[in-house]
Amino acid sequence: MIEGACLCGAVTVRAEAAGGISACHCAPCRRWSGSVFAGFDAREVRIEGPVRTFRSSPFAERAWCGECGTHLYFKDDDAEPELSPGLFAEAAAWPLTREVYADRARAFRLEGEHERVSASDYEARHPHLEGDGT
Repeated sequence: MIEGACLCGAVTVRAEAAGGISACHCAPCRRWSGSVFAGFDAREVRIEGPVRTFRSSPFAERAWCGECGTHLYFKDDDAEPELSPGLFAEAAAWPLTREVYADRARAFRLEGEHERVSASDYEARHPHLEGDGT
C-alpha cells in the first residue's frame, strides 16, 4: 500500500498501485488539467477528507480536494479510480507506460519509450468516448 495526500493535506489517499503511469491528451483531460492528465490504476483505494466530484461525462467523474483544489482522480463508473501520481512520493520513480490521444497533444510531446494510442484507435475500442477527444 502507498499513502499520499493533496497539497494542503486535508485529503489523504491509500491505495495499492496496479501499474505504470498513463497520460491522456483528450479534450476533457486537457481542460481539467490545463495540459495533460496523468494517472495510474489502483486497487483498494481509500480516500478521506473533503472530496468534491464532478460528473464529467455520462459514464465518469473527476474528483479534487474541496480545500485546495488538488486533482485526485478520474473514475469510470464501472472501474476503480485512476489516481493522480503527484499525490504519492513513490510515483516519481514510475515509468510512463501509455499515452492516450497522443496525436492530440498540444503544447508538448512526451518523450521516451511507451505505448502511444491515437484518438481513432482509442475510440475504436471505447465507442462511448467517440467525439470526446477533439
